[in-house]
Amino acid sequence: MASTGQSARSRRGGIIEGINVTPLVDITLVLLIIFIVTAKIVVAPAVPLDLPHASQSEQLQTVLSVVLPAEGPMQVDGSAIDDAALRERAGAALSRDPQLRAVIQADRVVPHGRVMTVLDTLKAAGIARVAFGAVRPEAEPHAAERTGHHD
Repeated sequence: MASTGQSARSRRGGIIEGINVTPLVDITLVLLIIFIVTAKIVVAPAVPLDLPHASQSEQLQTVLSVVLPAEGPMQVDGSAIDDAALRERAGAALSRDPQLRAVIQADRVVPHGRVMTVLDTLKAAGIARVAFGAVRPEAEPHAAERTGHHD
């Protein structure tokens, strides 16, 4: 009898022979479901963008090009124009094409306030779709020579 009592005590305080993994599996599956649901929420864009569709290649997109050079007057569609005439020209272009988009291309030394004034003028004329033009650094091989920086 003493030997049975001894074996019962050693089972309680001895080595664990089996682990119940059911709670671990339950928690893992719940975490997996939570990650899947939150991943779908994170994938949604935080900033809504109105991008043109490439599949509609037959339709031509009308763009009003506004160039703000470092020196000289502002140019709209290749011709020099002053600030007062910009609103009239933008309004006339918008009346011809209600889907008109404007692209502002400003030199990096143009003050931010100047760009914002042009943006406000375009919005006052009714153009809601405005983009800012940019050039990739590799597309501009002589940029270092132009700015005076040499490696």
